[in-house]
Amino acid sequence: MKIDRVVWIVLDSVGIGAMPDAASYGDDPASDTLGNIARLRPLHLPHLCELGLGNIKPLAGLPAAEKPLASYGRCTLASPGKDTTTGHWEMVGIHLAKPFPLFPNGFPADFMQRFEAEIGRGTLGNKAASGTEIMAELGDEHVRTGKPIVYTSADSVFQIAAHEDVISLFELYRICEIARRMLSGPLEVGRVIARPFQGPKGAYTRTTNRKDYAVPPPPMLLDVLDHANVPVHSVGKIFDVFLGRGIRSYDKTKSNADGMAKTLAALDEVDRGLIFTNLVDFDSLYGHRNDVEGYAAALEAVDQWLPSLLAALQPSDLLILTADHGCDPTTPSTDHSREYVPLLAYAPASPAGKNLGTRGSLSDIGKTVAAIFSVPMATGESFLEVL
Repeated sequence: MKIDRVVWIVLDSVGIGAMPDAASYGDDPASDTLGNIARLRPLHLPHLCELGLGNIKPLAGLPAAEKPLASYGRCTLASPGKDTTTGHWEMVGIHLAKPFPLFPNGFPADFMQRFEAEIGRGTLGNKAASGTEIMAELGDEHVRTGKPIVYTSADSVFQIAAHEDVISLFELYRICEIARRMLSGPLEVGRVIARPFQGPKGAYTRTTNRKDYAVPPPPMLLDVLDHANVPVHSVGKIFDVFLGRGIRSYDKTKSNADGMAKTLAALDEVDRGLIFTNLVDFDSLYGHRNDVEGYAAALEAVDQWLPSLLAALQPSDLLILTADHGCDPTTPSTDHSREYVPLLAYAPASPAGKNLGTRGSLSDIGKTVAAIFSVPMATGESFLEVL
């Protein structure tokens, strides 16, 4: 089977059941993003089921296909953690020895004093909070004082929110760059995130001008592909997660719908190599807000889009659908959940799905891509021969 192009789509946070160590990460051991949504709200996902989604494990109302079109399985997150950076890094071959640091009680006072001196402003917040909640709580004071809102979450993030009419995007990004430079050593969080918002008092809403500042990754798959002259095109936040490393062209996105449209457009423009997409709305709009209906509708929107995607694939393509962690909207927590992630691999030239089982790590996906393009990757076990 000759493969010239891989379309790799991360359905951000669409986990498929708690891992055995989930409780040690503070998770509800019953966390199961996809399974619990299907149990509470009937899902209409016929195209995903045709690929083999229901073959991975029993899911309420989502039947197993008698002859699944895709090979199917689930991936274990081998690295410690349950966040975007950990999951995406593992996919491309980086296994963390220890998790990125968390700050559930806010960042140290001495650091915040130095940070405020560097940016020439005081700050508000400095606590773990939901982005929408802290915007409602401190937005008015921010507008009145001009002080940016600093907050974190159960993930390893330093987030800075500011009204675009109070602190310009250029200035907000500059402040984030200062934070990224200062957050090193034991304070080296996975990401610094600019969280701009707009709107009048009582009706603040986030804009689409979010920007992530990730920790520079060590050498990984995208670097090796670039060195081997294999083009990589990214869609969505992939570019930010990897700081653009190894990525020759990219599209930023405003929504899942925008990401799906730009992935289809990329298929018309990129005739070989890797198209690497992240669809983030599952996580950012629905999982963190415990919005079961929104999450379910977003899953159905992807399913409705799948026929267009499959029709655009060439015989020498491979489509991989997976996720990076969970974010179960049905549990009391609004944080990520440490879950297995689904794995569907569809090759138009060989539409006869096989059971890929439970993979030892997300690196198995990257190792498979590496095998396709004959480049080295130290971690993971390829499933290309099974396909």
